[in-house]
Amino acid sequence: MSSIESEILNCTGAKAIHDTTQVQTLWSGYGTIKCYYLEGGKHSSVIVKHIELPKSDNHPRGWNTDLSHQRKVKSYAIESNWYKHYASLTNPNCKVPQLLYEEAGENTRLLIMEDLNALGFPIRRTPQTVSLLAAKNCLSWLAHFHAVFMKVSPKGLWKKGTYWYLDTRPDELAKMTNKPLQNVAPEIDKKLNEAKFQSLVHGDAKLANFCFGSENQVAAVDFQYVGKGCGIKDVAYFISSCFEEEACEQFEGELLDHYFKSLEEAMGNTIEFQEVKEEWTSLYKFAWADLYRFLDGWSTGHWKMHGYSEKLTQAVIEELDSE
Repeated sequence: MSSIESEILNCTGAKAIHDTTQVQTLWSGYGTIKCYYLEGGKHSSVIVKHIELPKSDNHPRGWNTDLSHQRKVKSYAIESNWYKHYASLTNPNCKVPQLLYEEAGENTRLLIMEDLNALGFPIRRTPQTVSLLAAKNCLSWLAHFHAVFMKVSPKGLWKKGTYWYLDTRPDELAKMTNKPLQNVAPEIDKKLNEAKFQSLVHGDAKLANFCFGSENQVAAVDFQYVGKGCGIKDVAYFISSCFEEEACEQFEGELLDHYFKSLEEAMGNTIEFQEVKEEWTSLYKFAWADLYRFLDGWSTGHWKMHGYSEKLTQAVIEELDSE
């Protein structure tokens, strides 16, 4: 029996492991996520995220730099802190898997967590299969998450959440082809970072990181880039992961209205909520422009760089140039 299997049995009280399946390999070969099926004990199955730092980088887009490596190493430590100290603060309206066991070595890290499939969230959606209702439920999840962690200090997390934020992406900034956007990138970053209302942001709130139940109830995974930020960054990024140009344009108002109604439900109809809504609504286009800035340097021609995102980005450039 391996040490991982021993820890699984110890932390779950299960009598035996009767099967194992690989869920996925981690980005750039940094380890695996597996599901272990158990006999006896409280849990019928658990998810094990086993990080093993590679001897050589193999990034699919060629970003094999020490900066990239260190960012990923830090992200796994932050994810562990999230599950240890913050995950238990969530509620059923922003469901996440709870941590059962954590261990860190010099070049390895082990997380044993609840299996969301076993808890009633076995369905995954793609942009081709997601309904407007399912997308709205994800936005409700984000709203309740942002409300729970409004003004919470990001101790042990990223001081600035999201994986694409400017300070950690100098290589991509230097490679940008959109020079007007490159010139105002620091100002966009400043606008978002100096927003009066800051919460914790998921930081990688794409459709692929949400798990669905049979009635489109939602839970979320993957907290490597959780940290301080204004929640509208999660909102813009989620919408970008779900919908192509025409749908982004068509459903913009409906999706934002739904998000803010969910945030109001979570925060209460207070003066503070109205201030949050006003500020974050005004920053929606800045969140899109910030993402567009990253994509322009990371993967020019990416499918998210469509007319809708370009239009919002151009509006931001013109607004900042006129100030």
